[in-house]
Amino acid sequence: MHPFPGFSGLGATAADALKDGHETPHLAGGPMHPARAGKGGVWLGRLKGESRVAMNGHDLPILVVGGGIGGLATAYALALKGFPVRVLEQAPEFKELGAGIQLGPNIFRALEKIGLKDAVLADAWQPDGMEMRNALTGKHVMRIELGKSAQERFHQPYAVTHRTDIHGACLEACRSHNLVSLENNQRVDAIRDDGATVTVTLQSGEEVKGGAVIACDGLWSKARETIIGDGAPRVSGHIAYRAVLKREEVPEDLWSRDIILWAGPRTHFVHYPLRRGELYNLVAVFHSDHYEEGWNLEGDASVLMEHFKGERPEVLRLLEKIETWRYWVLCDREPIKDWTKGRITLLGDAAHPMLQYLAQGACMATEDAVCIAEKVAEQPHDLPGAFHAYQQQRYLRTGRVQIMSRVYGEFYHARGVTAELRDMMLSSRTQKDSLDSIEWLYGGT
Repeated sequence: MHPFPGFSGLGATAADALKDGHETPHLAGGPMHPARAGKGGVWLGRLKGESRVAMNGHDLPILVVGGGIGGLATAYALALKGFPVRVLEQAPEFKELGAGIQLGPNIFRALEKIGLKDAVLADAWQPDGMEMRNALTGKHVMRIELGKSAQERFHQPYAVTHRTDIHGACLEACRSHNLVSLENNQRVDAIRDDGATVTVTLQSGEEVKGGAVIACDGLWSKARETIIGDGAPRVSGHIAYRAVLKREEVPEDLWSRDIILWAGPRTHFVHYPLRRGELYNLVAVFHSDHYEEGWNLEGDASVLMEHFKGERPEVLRLLEKIETWRYWVLCDREPIKDWTKGRITLLGDAAHPMLQYLAQGACMATEDAVCIAEKVAEQPHDLPGAFHAYQQQRYLRTGRVQIMSRVYGEFYHARGVTAELRDMMLSSRTQKDSLDSIEWLYGGT
């Protein structure tokens, strides 16, 4: 799902806090020393000569709950500022579920700040443009060029990649840094703010102490239950089916270098290349009241085809190529401005889950990661204050993306007269109009 513009008119580092005067060693250093790694990679304290970060007088790592893209980006950004971090991931291994993901210029601005832009681009595909077509008539509604004019405007590229590739780049960066401990099979059941420290209780019953908790544990965040308690996510009534084809499996007349979105009544279908063009990503979305929790459920192809019945042959031919689909039910939450409580804060989908229609979930989480690391570095002796400053800087931007993602979904899935008006409005837009309308998002931070 991707953002067709036109609807959106609406300093100091941790070294300053070191207690023992050592210089911060090897901020881009090698893998964790065996002496620091206990069972499951548990951080066991510093080596001789290693920097020690004093946070309100305590020598404790920051605990990051969740090892997805947001969690790993946060851990690495903090480590670059000199802070030891323990990443607690409940899964047996660090990996990312899903398929294609779109990366706007704003995420590359954030990735550049933590030195990961080139690593992510290495496996990505940079499309020439993005195009919307009417799924019933085949009419080309609009096109946005993503080449020279867009890159000159936003000073960063637009790319698409496989989720495992961007997650892998973040994972490798964390593995290479001696201030990051990666620990899997560590399900967090409870989090307690003790005032000067925090305590995390694992499913095993073990208690883990930290200087603070940054919860990157997603849409169904356990930490959010603890500090906000606003219940279950909002179910959108939309379901997304996803699949990936090899390049040679795509009919030549249906393969495109571009991001193509077919907008239909209460449906849309988007496809684009992945992994340097070796793969082809397909995502089909339709309206349904069905709800099941999870990101990787097996989808019934007959149900999908029923919803897309009557749409263009190009759409149906690609959909028919897939035998096994994975699906998830799209959910979000109402925007909030307070997702921090003392030494516990939320990040990414745990703080501001959004629908996929602006393709900004990972982008917002990565921006969050860079921001929180900067705020912690500015206030290493006052982590509650740093977390509050991070929240204050982020909540209006993320809230706007949450709201506008809903709006874009309505436009993509418009029917009847509304769809005709959408097509008429968008088809009259120039390249400059389109870039102007998305400046608030791609030109930010």
